[in-house]
Amino acid sequence: MKKIFLGPPGAGKGTAASRMSTICDTPHISTGDLFRKNIKEKTAIGIRAKKFMDEGLLVSDEIVIEMLKNRISENDCKKGFILDGFPRTIPQAKKLNELTEINKVINMRVSDEIVITRNSSRVSCSICGKIYNLRNMAPKEEGKCDDCEGKIIKRPDDEPEIIKKRLEIYKKETRPLIDFYKEKGILKDVICTDINQTADQSIEKVLNIIKEFNKN
Repeated sequence: MKKIFLGPPGAGKGTAASRMSTICDTPHISTGDLFRKNIKEKTAIGIRAKKFMDEGLLVSDEIVIEMLKNRISENDCKKGFILDGFPRTIPQAKKLNELTEINKVINMRVSDEIVITRNSSRVSCSICGKIYNLRNMAPKEEGKCDDCEGKIIKRPDDEPEIIKKRLEIYKKETRPLIDFYKEKGILKDVICTDINQTADQSIEKVLNIIKEFNKN
C-alpha cells in the first residue's frame, strides 16, 4: 500500500508516518532524509542536489523525482511505502502519478494556532535528526537525544515569524493538493483540534481512517 501524509509544517506528518511505518511494515520515505543521505554519500544525484542547495536554490523537481524513483525501486518498497514531505506542489503530484500509483492520502488538518505553538516548542537531534516537542514529547535527558545521545537543538526555521512564512507557502503551494487527491477519491482527513493531543492519539486517529479506507 502506497500512502502520502499531507499537512502544514508541524502537523505531525513525520511522527505519524514514522510510527505507521513500523505498524504497517513499510518504509517511511522523507525527501529531507533522502537529500541528506545522498549528499552524505556523495552520490551523483546528491552532488547535483547539493549544488542547488549551496546556491540557496530549491532543488529541481527533476532531481527530487529521480532521487525518489531510485528509492522506491529498492526491495523494501515492494509492499509499499509512506511518503512524507512529497509531493509539495501540483506539478510534483502529477510527476509522481506518472511514476507510481498512490493508494491512500492522509491529510493532517491542524489550525494555524496549533501549528505555530507546536513548532515553537519543537527541537531536534543535531546528529540523527529525531524530532522532539518540549511541550509533550521531550527527550528523557534534557539536551540529549534518546536514540544517539546527540545534542538537542532548535532549528532557526522553527521560530514563530519563520513558521508564519512557511504556513503562507504551504497554503499557496501545497494545500491545493488536498482537492487534487480528493477528486481521485483517495484522501481522508485526520483532524486535530487539541493542542495537547499526543502522538499516540494521532496514530489512533490515523489507524481508524485507514480502517475506513479498507472498508471501501
